[in-house]
Amino acid sequence: MAWFNVFGDNFYAGIRAVILVLAIVYSLIYSQSRKKEYLFYSLYLALLFFVFLQYIQPQKIQNWYDYLDYPIQFLAFFFYILFARELLKTKKNIPKWDPVLQFFAKSYLVLIPIFWLIQFFFGKTLQDKLFLILAPILTVFALLSYIVIAKIKGKHVRFFIAGSLLFVAFGNISLLTEIVFTNFLKNTYNIQPKLFMHIGAVVETMMVALILGSQLKYQKDKRQKAESLLRLKTKEKENLKMTALQSQMDPHFLYNSLNSINNFVLKNDAEKASDYITKFSRLIREILNNSSNITISLEKELGILSLYIKLEQMRINDSFDYILVVDQTLDLEKIEVPPLFLQPFVENAIWHGLISKTGQKTIKLHIFDEGDNIRCELVDNGIGINKTMNESNYVTQKHKSFGIKATEDRIKLLHKDAKVYLFIEDISNETKTGTKVSLKFPKHR
Repeated sequence: MAWFNVFGDNFYAGIRAVILVLAIVYSLIYSQSRKKEYLFYSLYLALLFFVFLQYIQPQKIQNWYDYLDYPIQFLAFFFYILFARELLKTKKNIPKWDPVLQFFAKSYLVLIPIFWLIQFFFGKTLQDKLFLILAPILTVFALLSYIVIAKIKGKHVRFFIAGSLLFVAFGNISLLTEIVFTNFLKNTYNIQPKLFMHIGAVVETMMVALILGSQLKYQKDKRQKAESLLRLKTKEKENLKMTALQSQMDPHFLYNSLNSINNFVLKNDAEKASDYITKFSRLIREILNNSSNITISLEKELGILSLYIKLEQMRINDSFDYILVVDQTLDLEKIEVPPLFLQPFVENAIWHGLISKTGQKTIKLHIFDEGDNIRCELVDNGIGINKTMNESNYVTQKHKSFGIKATEDRIKLLHKDAKVYLFIEDISNETKTGTKVSLKFPKHR
């Protein structure tokens, strides 16, 4: 029949090329994943490629190839059994049959030197006859293995059995036609026995490709799911840490505010105490409303900060001015920051910088738009941080450093340490005194 002519040299060369490429691909996958099934199957395919080369060997090296033909096949079958054991987890899933698989795998290794010796002393003909005796035994072993393997659950098991069984079937057909029907098929249909062997190899490699491909997809999906879960857990951990830091900052401020109310009452200044309580109530309401929020808008943060500063101005008799400057290009509503993240710096400026200074006292907060970043610059004309550190006692310094460190940690947690910078410097000189705090962080999370 004319349609059989499509199975020419190009057809067989194409199959050999595909097998070689797959052997390389699986070896590369093994180098990345370190999963043994990819290593064993790549070695099996590489050896199968050399088995198929026998059909195109020049006659002058055919005698040398006779020493390699069956040994290469046995070594290929050895690696195929190792591949099956790894893929199907036979040691775990069919522990009673796994030793049988190991026995036959080792038997293939034993057969390699035996066939070498036979070729050396008796030639290729005796090798062929001995292989004809072994072929039915190996086929029966394969069939029994499929029956046992079928007990393992999973779609990959069905694909493996189908591919392997068809390869064994086509291999036996190839062997049978070579012995009995070679001349008939070749003369009548132009079919060579090697056709069945090559078709069986194609079907088997396709089935294994489906199995290994689905495994790679499963591993990829599993890894992505694990990464998503890790990101979620990490975010939850960061949120908890930020909440813990915030909860440690708020009580100190609340204590000072309540202490101020107590001072107004003791001085019988009812009007000032009432005004302070009203502002204090508004501030507490804002703090409670945001207590469950990890972030708030910068616009709301500046509003809360202004309310806090008004309370502090009342506590020290309006003895300092507060100036706020915001770059017009900024959309404060869309910028997220931790609640009360600027409050510790303002508190330090007031109670450790301005409180000890005489004359005009000023705190200026400037919010700069620096492209992808925000820079908050807080400048006071107090006595300067260097002098403050020298005059402050240990407890005061410890609390002050905690408030600053907590704020820095919250900002870094929010932005995962990306481009978050905090600089505190003494700007005092011969003509002026003061401290400048610069806090820079990304505009968006």
